[in-house]
Amino acid sequence: MKKVAIAALIAVSAFLSTACNTMQGLGKDIERGGQAIERAATR
Repeated sequence: MKKVAIAALIAVSAFLSTACNTMQGLGKDIERGGQAIERAATR
């Protein structure tokens, strides 16, 4: 059981270390999508 908990902790740590960059990229993608919708609505 301890090995599974340690493996899960390592996986979560790895995910959290990359989450900031991932969320920043996701935010940019959402912003670009909103801009495209705005352009389409004003035509």
